Amino acid sequence: MQVINDIKIVSIDTERPPRVRKEAYIDVFFTLAVKAPSDWCEDFNALGRKMDPSVKIDKDNGLCIEAWVKHMDHIQPQLDRIKQKIKLCNQQYIEKALARAQALADSANSSLEGQSKEQNKLNSIVAALNFDG
Repeated sequence: MQVINDIKIVSIDTERPPRVRKEAYIDVFFTLAVKAPSDWCEDFNALGRKMDPSVKIDKDNGLCIEAWVKHMDHIQPQLDRIKQKIKLCNQQYIEKALARAQALADSANSSLEGQSKEQNKLNSIVAALNFDG
């Protein structure tokens, strides 16, 4: 899960810096520290659609969050809201991964019912190993 916890905004996209335009908005592209998995991007986009103004990430690229604001003074507050959504998305992603791992372990354990009690204990310990830092 270390990669998921590493997903955070580190800068503005240097290829697409914010620009003042005649339109009543400013596009802002935030670069992530690591490439986000496509399923994480889908989860983030679901959260981002609920924001006002909304934000999104291209699930194929996974490296840049696209946002916009109506006024340049709104960039920092929007960045703060996006950072909170990233933390929430990271947490939800980890919880889903742990639930999938537990379901897999439960499935493996149920298929081993005929094995010895010691083997079942060993299987439970292995399934619960924590490989995070």
